[in-house]
Amino acid sequence: MSPTGTLRAVVSQPAREPASTAGRRLWPGVADAAALLGFAVAAFLIYRPLWMDLERGYLSSSVQDQNMWEWFFAVTAHSVANLENPLSSTLQNFPLGVNLMSNTVMLGVGVPLTPVTLAFGPTVTWALALTGGLAGTAAAWYWVLSRHIVRTRIGSAVGGAFCAFAPPIISHANAHPNFVVLFVLPLIVLWLLKLARGERPVRNGVILGLLLAYQVFLGEEPLLIAATTLLVFAGVYALSRPEETLERARPLGIGLGVAAGVALVLVAFPLWWQFSGPQSYSTLEHGFVGNDAAAFTTFATESVAANAEAAKDLSLNRTEENAFFGWPLVILMVVVTVWLWRVAAARAVAVAMFAMAWLSMGVLLVVDGTATSIPGPWLLLFDRPLFDSVLESRFALGCVPAIGILLAMGTERALRLGGNVPEWRLTWRVVWFGALVLALVPIAPTELRVGERDVAPAFFTGGLWRDHIEQGGSLVVAPLPDTGDAEALHWQVEAGFGFALVEGYFVGPGTDGRGRYGALRRPTSELLEEADESGTVPQITAEDRAAAAEDLRYWRADAVVVRAHAGADPVRRTVELLLGRAGQVIGGVHLWDLRPPPTPS
Repeated sequence: MSPTGTLRAVVSQPAREPASTAGRRLWPGVADAAALLGFAVAAFLIYRPLWMDLERGYLSSSVQDQNMWEWFFAVTAHSVANLENPLSSTLQNFPLGVNLMSNTVMLGVGVPLTPVTLAFGPTVTWALALTGGLAGTAAAWYWVLSRHIVRTRIGSAVGGAFCAFAPPIISHANAHPNFVVLFVLPLIVLWLLKLARGERPVRNGVILGLLLAYQVFLGEEPLLIAATTLLVFAGVYALSRPEETLERARPLGIGLGVAAGVALVLVAFPLWWQFSGPQSYSTLEHGFVGNDAAAFTTFATESVAANAEAAKDLSLNRTEENAFFGWPLVILMVVVTVWLWRVAAARAVAVAMFAMAWLSMGVLLVVDGTATSIPGPWLLLFDRPLFDSVLESRFALGCVPAIGILLAMGTERALRLGGNVPEWRLTWRVVWFGALVLALVPIAPTELRVGERDVAPAFFTGGLWRDHIEQGGSLVVAPLPDTGDAEALHWQVEAGFGFALVEGYFVGPGTDGRGRYGALRRPTSELLEEADESGTVPQITAEDRAAAAEDLRYWRADAVVVRAHAGADPVRRTVELLLGRAGQVIGGVHLWDLRPPPTPS
């Protein structure tokens, strides 16, 4: 009896039919559970060293960003708990404060996780956001792919995993949760597909508007990159299927109009605050930092086949390896593009992928450090609103979901090839999955490196600061916190935000209204920075002392502290010369209490 005849005979037996049907129904559920569990385990393993030492663990490649993000999460929880405005704070950069909406504060994470932050501290929130971001993004893409784009759970798992664990995402996973918590973006894609299919444009438009508004509070930059990628995809698909596009234009237009209205109602005031509120800025320039073409074929630092030195030479830093897909995957994507070219959707996705890669290369193509005269499309966008504040190299992140979708579609095609000939089916599957192994295993992520942060001085953790800082006053930590050293933000969190800090790590306006990292430096902060960086005590003049007195009045400073260790001696000595007296050692710091002495009773 033939295999088909045998199958028919088995199915025709009443006693076995329910079991067979149940088996077919059980498989998708088992596959879903296995995929979700796999995503969660992978995300945990990447951050395992951090989870194993939440007390002192610090992501090594984050430089000062972990301090900054923990401060963001902590200040959000503080604002919610005290019913304060979460869009702004004077706890940093006192007395001017910080426009938190103009910074990547991620209220969409910080607000709902406020109970976690208050109960367990911002480091737990930081670890939870990063780990959950990776797992949640993979799960969301898996769900969208498996239910709405392809009919294979295996392909969906491959595509979903790539969208969350691709080398550029893992690079940002060291320091930038706004480029890790991306689970809303696949849902935005899904609801756009629903609108394009004409499904309940008003209802789905409302849902899309809610998703867009939420993404604004998770990260505007990823939303801009995603929107640019989708516009390229939509344009290419419209040219491929003009009649179909015209038929879908009306319901899509209605849905987009509804979505825009809903989103605008929810984000209008926060966006006004961001661009026109206190301490807002017009644009944040980074210079021209496009991807070198060689970066696309190089292996990232946090990957199995890592080439750390090559990656260092081809990227801005360890957290900006935005294009390191490795040469095997680049070759595979070229092959898949040719293989699926006749499929309109796949063709549009592939063109969007290559377009975003080209856009990320900047104004001129650079190949292995050598600039060419070939211009890129970034030349048309670099000075446009919104685009003028984005690192162009990050637009390569738009390639990530495109690659994930193409991997899922390619897997579906490979599983169907060969028809009813088992030998051919097996051959195609061996070839395809062998190619996946060769392309994806070398770029599989490794666990992120974690070091130990220094213990905060007892002056902060033991509450000793309460005897020296009054309500409405501020603390000057010398050298003053900035992008190079933001440890004081951690000390302030440990002290429960009992005082305001002078200067800090944030983005705020410069003298020209454009954005800059850190505060506008005053003469005293520049002098202390000079002492710290040079390791020598600068020559102090009467003018320096007068400027220090003026700066301390401007800052409304109640006290100045310098951490008590040998490396801080030049800074300590500089403060002594500026204030004309030695400080007292208390709780691991040198302290200068600037308050006037109490009046005798």
